[in-house]
Amino acid sequence: MTQIPIREAKNKLTELARRVEAGERITVTRNGKPVMELVPAKETGGINWEGGKAYKKERGITNFFGEIPADFDDPLAEDFLITPLPPLQGK
Repeated sequence: MTQIPIREAKNKLTELARRVEAGERITVTRNGKPVMELVPAKETGGINWEGGKAYKKERGITNFFGEIPADFDDPLAEDFLITPLPPLQGK
């Protein structure tokens, strides 16, 4: 791990950023004591839908709670909110 004084880091920030982007970790020091580390940023991502599909396919899972139908975000029927619910079974 590379150590660099804060005064030098201030003058070479662009160069240090390139080195960090390449995967290097750099410790910035003040009076010889570490004050911060420059490390590559973690990639943030959302849900890997393709990975989920591949996982299910590998294990033969065809449907499970959480499957989203293709028409999920289609507009609802005009009378949807005024149509009574069916009676509960067993009650």
